[in-house]
Amino acid sequence: MVSFSISEHQQKNLQIIKTTDVHTEGEPLRIVTDGFPKIKGKTILEKRRYAKEHLDHLRQALIFEPRGHADMYGALITEPERKDSDYGVLFIHNEGYSSMCGHAILALTTVASQADNHGWVNGEKHYKVDTPAGQVIANAVKDLQGNIFASFKNIASWAEALDCKIEIEGIGIIKFDIGFGGAYYAFVDADKYGIKCTPDNVTALIELGKKIKQAVSEKYNICHPLESDLSFLYGTIFTSKKVDKQESHSKHVCIFADGEVDRSPTGTGVSARVALLKARNEITLNQTLSIESIVGGSMTVTAISETDFFGKQSVIPEVTGTAYITGRHEFIIDENDPFKYGFLLR
Repeated sequence: MVSFSISEHQQKNLQIIKTTDVHTEGEPLRIVTDGFPKIKGKTILEKRRYAKEHLDHLRQALIFEPRGHADMYGALITEPERKDSDYGVLFIHNEGYSSMCGHAILALTTVASQADNHGWVNGEKHYKVDTPAGQVIANAVKDLQGNIFASFKNIASWAEALDCKIEIEGIGIIKFDIGFGGAYYAFVDADKYGIKCTPDNVTALIELGKKIKQAVSEKYNICHPLESDLSFLYGTIFTSKKVDKQESHSKHVCIFADGEVDRSPTGTGVSARVALLKARNEITLNQTLSIESIVGGSMTVTAISETDFFGKQSVIPEVTGTAYITGRHEFIIDENDPFKYGFLLR
């Protein structure tokens, strides 16, 4: 029988990184569990800057082809920033590093609760997580059949700007809102402009989403009230009332980073959305909305309270979704491999 295993001697010349892969409502997450160098810094934002300056080749190796793809997403677990937090996390994608990611928090919560067989209290576990955008509180609930449902209370989310207008080549003048839910998004009513939010239109959605993001970024000065590192437009979210499920409020298609398409409704996106809807008095506190994704995944989101965040009238959203482990991997980076740090070919 031919052996395909690698000997310990051969492994000495290779860098090995282990991951657990998960999806949340269809959106992938690659969680690095072993083999990644220490990420230095006292705060999560300092760690984020260190990773960008010193470890970005490893982000590319894990996210880019041939190990990943243009729409891959990942999480790097770090030491916490705050004394009462359980861990910290950096989010990685095809363009770089995000400020907050809801689908990743749901996935991490699911995996952490499965990995730890102890500590369930009345069928629940709680985690405080430091992200670049701030601390979020995550919760895992296990039912009698052993199914795990994850949720998190997000950071303060707000309507940054309402009823803005911009001219986009091929469409003309469009209206949009800017909302913050851990990251900034430009929200566009797809139905108003005849934009199909369906899988067969994904190429057009990517092209248009990138155009809108670039145009808005060039015209509007986004300034986070505390951190300049968070002051950027992360993506475009198309909203639609043409839903597949009767209980759904609407559908989201999020085009973020360098043309990535979120397969989930987008945890930070639905957080920003309820902030926009609350600012327009179209929803009330504690009203739960179910929002679909382009592939039929769903998240629920509720504005559970109001707060003032350094002059921003904000809500605290609670987001719920389901995640599942898809595999455990041992990735090898061979110094002799000309494509060791990957490439992208969409």
